[in-house]
Amino acid sequence: MPRRKTSLKRKRADKKKHQRNLRVKQQLKKTLKKLQALLSAKNVSEAKAVLVKAFSQLDKAAKKRIIHPNAANRKKSRLMKRLTKSA
Repeated sequence: MPRRKTSLKRKRADKKKHQRNLRVKQQLKKTLKKLQALLSAKNVSEAKAVLVKAFSQLDKAAKKRIIHPNAANRKKSRLMKRLTKSA
């Protein structure tokens, strides 16, 4: 158990940051699953709208370093490739 004030403050801040990161990741996963379902159902018009949202969420998560920027780019590339394949 930390004793110093700064250690206690760091622990509180880390907990808040962890909760925020979890929320962002869960929302991102939900959007990606929705997009995968739309692509599987060959619903291209709705998939394009969700794709824009997914790209935005991926970019924001990468910017905040919640996920690695290269991982975000890789996911975007694969999603785009899958969308063009099903179109």
